[in-house]
Amino acid sequence: MTFPTKIAVLLRDDLAVWQRLNVTAFLVSGVAGTQPELLGADYADADGTRYLPMFGQPVLVFEGDAAVLSAAHGRAVERGVACAVFTEELFKTGNDEDNRAAVRAVARAGLNLVGIALHGPKNAVDRILKGARLHG
Repeated sequence: MTFPTKIAVLLRDDLAVWQRLNVTAFLVSGVAGTQPELLGADYADADGTRYLPMFGQPVLVFEGDAAVLSAAHGRAVERGVACAVFTEELFKTGNDEDNRAAVRAVARAGLNLVGIALHGPKNAVDRILKGARLHG
């Protein structure tokens, strides 16, 4: 099945495994929280136990160095594509209020990005991710 939009996460390639997982989880929550139409229906097992819904389309995870991440972020902002950001400073904070303050304290050009998540038209997201590779 093909989808007209793409959900993608781009991670800086020097992160520890736990950081990659943590950043991905936080970033996709931004997409889900602002695009509820991307969520499918609740899941249920054969016993009728209900489970939370998940995205109805794949989430692709990419990686690249800091320059690739910065360029992709710039292209996303220029093109007006919805974007979530995770900066290195967020590894040192412990709550949402401090997270938002840490991002707000730095001008866009100075953000020390470790990851971004995007949702937008497939072709636009593909162009934004130029230079990134699928996470391996």
